[in-house]
Amino acid sequence: MASSFLGTLYNLTDMAWIGLLGSKAVAGVGVGGMFTWLSQGLASMARMGGQVQVAQCIGRGDRKKAHAYAQTAIQLSTFMGLLYAAVSLLFTNQLVGFFHLTDPEAWTAAISYTKIACGLIVFSFLTLTMTGIYTAQGDSKTPFLANLVGLVLNMILDPVLILGPGPFPKFGVAGAAIATVTAQFVVMSVMILGVIKQKKDNVLKKTRLIAKMHFEHVAGICKIGIPTALQGMAYCAISMILTRMVSAFGAEAIATQRVGGQIESVSWNTADGFASALNAFIGQNYGAGKMDRVKKGYRASLFTVGIWGLLITMLFVFAPNTIASLFFHEPKAIATAVGYLVIVGFSEAFMCVELTTIGALSGLGKTHLCSVISILFTSARIPLAIVLGQSTLGLDGIWWAVSLTSIAKGIIFVFTFFWITKEKPA
Repeated sequence: MASSFLGTLYNLTDMAWIGLLGSKAVAGVGVGGMFTWLSQGLASMARMGGQVQVAQCIGRGDRKKAHAYAQTAIQLSTFMGLLYAAVSLLFTNQLVGFFHLTDPEAWTAAISYTKIACGLIVFSFLTLTMTGIYTAQGDSKTPFLANLVGLVLNMILDPVLILGPGPFPKFGVAGAAIATVTAQFVVMSVMILGVIKQKKDNVLKKTRLIAKMHFEHVAGICKIGIPTALQGMAYCAISMILTRMVSAFGAEAIATQRVGGQIESVSWNTADGFASALNAFIGQNYGAGKMDRVKKGYRASLFTVGIWGLLITMLFVFAPNTIASLFFHEPKAIATAVGYLVIVGFSEAFMCVELTTIGALSGLGKTHLCSVISILFTSARIPLAIVLGQSTLGLDGIWWAVSLTSIAKGIIFVFTFFWITKEKPA
């Protein structure tokens, strides 16, 4: 959870400094950030597939097979990261053009951010996959320390590269992308050093990028990981369509959606970190046949993240002006952000519960079921946003479409987990 919270601080640090450049720059980064978000969905294939398979192999006591799955996950992650970077660089104009940005400043910012952040996305792919494999072994301390080093570096580089104080050149939006990519490279390097330095048996030891991949391991990772990847990428694609709808309300609306999503990451990124830990816990105990511990672990997690989500709800609903003023400095942008925070605030606890339950079900190998439920209800945001957005609610109608579907997913996922575990024998 702490590691994921550091990831939240990464994003908030970027947004806070970029906010000083104006809402148009924030809108440009918001569009560019959509493509880095899309990449995370693709990266989750190797991460989730590797994490679940490694955890279940360790639960069964088969460390040799756990190593084979870990190596294959790293190889797949490297290949997909490089492929995504190549596509992003070749088709940058076409990708950004999808959002119909009419403001030249926002367009330039989006192009600049996308080329740098996506062109070197392979560091992010490897960081995510190694974090998953570390977690599968019960070691979340090393990823936390690596992310802490990256965060400190990012916080130092952001003001220097974005604003260019004193003798330093001012890179603006490009500086934010450079700072983020540099931090990701450092995080990845620290985790690699962790594998080398650790004396205990880490399944990542003796991993080779240039080695034959066995069909059994690739298929095992894809079986678990592909539904998760499709779910993540579909979620992002739906958000892209919503962003295009939001763009009709101006640059402030796009900026609000981007920054609002980063502010929300205080809840969803923390819940995602809890879900990752729960995924490893359930994967290992399910592999060992201990269904009683699976159920107890889930109930304890559900209570914990539910309380956290309620705290975030109270913060968003009762103190939206204070939060919005940290990232926006124009009255119109602040007013738009306040409306967003209040509306999505009602769904924060449900979103936390949803993410935690997805981690639990994935630990049982039920990624297909998670994908079906998530894609079905997230897709409902589009027609709902069209109807509500064209009503008297206007822009607020789009925010309500997001909030209401999150509430529905949270409730359905909880009932699904209890139904699945009721059917499974110990």
